[in-house]
Amino acid sequence: MKRIMLLSATAVLLFSSCVSNKKYAELEEKQKQTQDELNTATIKLNACLEDKQDLNQQISRLNNTNAALLNNVGDLATLSKKEAENLERSLESIKEKDLAIQSMRDAISKKDSVTLALVTSLKGALGNINDEDIEINVEKGVVYVSISDKLLFDSGRYNVTNRAKEVLGKVATVVKNKPDIEFMVEGHTDDQSIKTSMFEDNWDLSVKRATSVVRILQDEFGVEPARMTAAGRSYYVPVATNETAEGRAKNRRTRIVVLPKLDQFYGMIEEGMKSAK
Repeated sequence: MKRIMLLSATAVLLFSSCVSNKKYAELEEKQKQTQDELNTATIKLNACLEDKQDLNQQISRLNNTNAALLNNVGDLATLSKKEAENLERSLESIKEKDLAIQSMRDAISKKDSVTLALVTSLKGALGNINDEDIEINVEKGVVYVSISDKLLFDSGRYNVTNRAKEVLGKVATVVKNKPDIEFMVEGHTDDQSIKTSMFEDNWDLSVKRATSVVRILQDEFGVEPARMTAAGRSYYVPVATNETAEGRAKNRRTRIVVLPKLDQFYGMIEEGMKSAK
């Protein structure tokens, strides 16, 4: 009986041992699988962490690039704004210059119209005078009326002849109707030196002849003296050679130089500028 019980106990122990080893093997297998899965997960986690780090670095680089681009865009915007302002100022300056040029052209055109009207009036008034004695021409916008000495004065004298007063009266009528002009009376001689009790030299003679004409225009024909200037040029501005009698005769002359009032000329420019604005 004891023997049977011993055998039974032994059998139970053996059976229990066999069951425990099987479960252990199963558990060990599960542990291995779990470890493998854990290792796999760890590898994946590390890979994800590396990817995350790479992404963070890329994001950082992109942020830096974006900031740089924004700065560049700001610089470009600022530059474009400055360029636009400079261009606007340049265009405005060009516009102002164009307006100024146009205003000056208008003023010059008005001045030329006045000059043309003056020449026409003078030629109309003096039309019956010999061309050899009176010449009317325009040089650089200035009107010149040259009157020969043989018409104005006796030889070697500065008193105006009666025939010359007729001519000066016609000139006075024209200039009195043109209050926007001034004029200068110039006396010219040839190069033959003169020195008498009346004249110190050619300068003296040319000045006295100019002042004689101015006095006639003022005293006998009522031309406003403030509009006139008397000047002597002696023989230093010849129009012909002094080597011949004909040339010297041309050089002995009195010239009336019609001068537009500069303040009125500038006034026309300013008026044009104001109207352009």
